[in-house]
Amino acid sequence: MIRVLLADDQSLVRAGFKALLDAQLDIEVVGEAADGAQALRAVRQLRPDVVLMDIRMPVLDGLAATRRITEAPDLADIRIVMLTTFELDEYVFEAIRSGASGFLVKDTEPEELLRAVRAVVDGDALLSPGVTRRLIVEFAARSKEPAAADVLAGLTEREREVMALVGIGLSNDEIARRLVVSPLTAKTHVSRTMVKLGARDRAQLVVLAYESGLVRPGWLG
Repeated sequence: MIRVLLADDQSLVRAGFKALLDAQLDIEVVGEAADGAQALRAVRQLRPDVVLMDIRMPVLDGLAATRRITEAPDLADIRIVMLTTFELDEYVFEAIRSGASGFLVKDTEPEELLRAVRAVVDGDALLSPGVTRRLIVEFAARSKEPAAADVLAGLTEREREVMALVGIGLSNDEIARRLVVSPLTAKTHVSRTMVKLGARDRAQLVVLAYESGLVRPGWLG
């Protein structure tokens, strides 16, 4: 059973998500929060698997709450999916750099929300389907803290190649086709790269690909 915490200052949004999620056999909403401070308390008390966190909330915003959760060693297993009203929210990329596993726009299709919740639990974090690869590049170009030049020193050439493909938005199946290997082999390379770099999930691997200079804005044309 996937345990979910809903953090949003709009009660109608929480009610809609709760109705959808609780209707699934493998998902349970274990708590709700109307602001970031409440979300922090609920996370520590309930220990959910996934937090659906609105970026803009009173008292403590979702970005600050996410940073506090992801920086706490005892909360390392909790995955956070940010919720935003607009795909071009200026804080989206910063949220991913802060440790969020990805984000969704609030009007996303129900099946995409369910897929995202299940995906982050499996460690295969996804950005909102409404966010194009070009947008990923745009956010990456805004990075404020470039990674050290030797951050990729421990990777093999194949792992660097795989990381670059993750960075431009390819899925494991697409990477497998590009490299002419099995999807399982592609997934293994991605997992090993994440372990070596200490990335929480795929979303942070994308960020590192740009911050390290392995992938550069504009490569997608």
